[in-house]
Amino acid sequence: MRWWKVLGLAAFAGVAATGVVVVRAERRRRAYTPEEIRDRLRERVAQAPAGDGS
Repeated sequence: MRWWKVLGLAAFAGVAATGVVVVRAERRRRAYTPEEIRDRLRERVAQAPAGDGS
């Protein structure tokens, strides 16, 4: 029965680590102002190769 405890603790640690990663990514995403996001998107569109859509 002891291995169930180890498995449970490992699962808990995995969930906690995933939560930390998600929170950091969300914090980083929200750090931009809407103007900064628009500027970055416009830069990406300008750098993208032009396609004919087909």
